[in-house]
Amino acid sequence: MRVDGTPVVLKLTDHERLSPDRSLELVRHSPAGFDWGYVGSGPAQLACALLLDYYDDESVTHQHYIQFRNAVVSQLVCTGPADCWHLTGDDIETALADCNEHHALTPDGGKPSPSLPANWNAVNRTDRTVFQRRDIDHYVVLAEGSEEWLVILCAQGDRAYPAPLDHRTLPVENNPASAVQALVAESNDLVKPEEDI
Repeated sequence: MRVDGTPVVLKLTDHERLSPDRSLELVRHSPAGFDWGYVGSGPAQLACALLLDYYDDESVTHQHYIQFRNAVVSQLVCTGPADCWHLTGDDIETALADCNEHHALTPDGGKPSPSLPANWNAVNRTDRTVFQRRDIDHYVVLAEGSEEWLVILCAQGDRAYPAPLDHRTLPVENNPASAVQALVAESNDLVKPEEDI
């Protein structure tokens, strides 16, 4: 629910709030907290926290929370007399089963690509390939134009408006792998490592 405009997530079985703290140790999309109803950083943090709380498994959470955000958390709407949304364990398990049926397609036919870091997935679409970074909302979009490849590095903001960060163009007869790798490396450079406390 929202209390004075602030997103609040309650675990009804435990009669306590769901805290983002544990999920922030796994991924840091939104240190400011949770949100829902769109595809962005706040919903990504909530998706991570929900799966981590329900399954208590960092590997499962890390593998599926982006898909869970896209399929479930982005669709949550506060409704009814209480002006809130409800999500049950059955809802989570059903959604995760659907996620498990989705197999990310990498350029070499579905096996992990040695040319991309482990924190990147590649998903083929009908008209483009989207390389999605799992730990932060960075994407490399590869699209074929009439005479050249257009390769874009972008970030998805809190309101789900993609912001282009950089791009490359090259003739379609060229292999675009090096351009993709360059923008993946640039994404890594843009994310500053956390300082030791």
